[in-house]
Amino acid sequence: MERIDKDLAFMLRYENVAWYESGKVKILDRRIYPTEVRFVTCASHQEVAKAIADMVTQSAGPYTAAGMGMALAAYECKDLKEEEQMNYLQDAAYTLSHARPTTVSRMALVVNGCLEVAKKALENSQRIDEEIFKHTVDSMNRRYSKIGEVANYLVDMFPQNGKVMTQCFGETIIGMMLKEAKRRNKIVKFFCPETRPFLQGARLTASVIHDQGFDVTVITDNMPAITMQTKNIDLFTSAADSICMGGHIVNKVGTMQIAIVAKHFGVPYFVTGIPDRDTIDKVKIEERNPKEVLEFRGIKNTLEGVKAYYPAFDITPPYLVSGVVTDKGIYSPYDLNRYFLTETDNYW
Repeated sequence: MERIDKDLAFMLRYENVAWYESGKVKILDRRIYPTEVRFVTCASHQEVAKAIADMVTQSAGPYTAAGMGMALAAYECKDLKEEEQMNYLQDAAYTLSHARPTTVSRMALVVNGCLEVAKKALENSQRIDEEIFKHTVDSMNRRYSKIGEVANYLVDMFPQNGKVMTQCFGETIIGMMLKEAKRRNKIVKFFCPETRPFLQGARLTASVIHDQGFDVTVITDNMPAITMQTKNIDLFTSAADSICMGGHIVNKVGTMQIAIVAKHFGVPYFVTGIPDRDTIDKVKIEERNPKEVLEFRGIKNTLEGVKAYYPAFDITPPYLVSGVVTDKGIYSPYDLNRYFLTETDNYW
């Protein structure tokens, strides 16, 4: 199998996202990368779920971690009877898919795919953990390939010598759009808001862009407006945790305010990804521990008694979205039903 992660940045290579081996799952700790390159080792699927909840891995990383966590769960229950193994795996699937509330529907696709693999492995007397592991690697390959098709359409929108602003860490689309831009010899400069409180834009997006050989500048989260005004930004792009029917975009908190600024300055906003069949009323916005706002890397920034509020995502309305870039082309946010009129591959 040809691996699509070839020529991508260090943290996008499969082994450096999440990896199952010998009854353990190893996950790159993105909370501290690139200051340190450290892996969190999980000895149970519950520990994998906790790592997802604690944001050891973010963006598309949890989908890979969930698949690897299912392989680990299969290893944990390998000595049980067949019916008990499936019951154990179903419980594990719930635990992993519900590690973070906003992405439950997509995570359910991941773990349900693993359950189907487990059933077939039992029928064929195969090692369930090995089959789920192979399925998860294959899913990564298919996802990278599918997002590579998205990248083709996105890079069409990049002018030569263009300036592009990103938001948070879009994981697969970031790596694949850079790979495609390099293939076309497109010169692009990127501006990355830092993305408080975990600084995914500064630490992760900027690292991947730099690793893959492009010019990148980090700005703080209160600088997008002045940057668009003075640096002549051509395009704003982000991935999405959910692209809802009706065109509402759920993504890392801060996306909506950049989209508002982009609209003001006439900068197009292209969101990337595969639309979900859910409507916005089905999405639960995660509110994380306010402590994560009050401190950074264990250093408290406020006086005792100061409060904080941390919604992890916000909702960008469709009128702020110039286009939804998919593997089938670019759609109006008001016309996403058309995406499903033709056959859609499940790459989870």
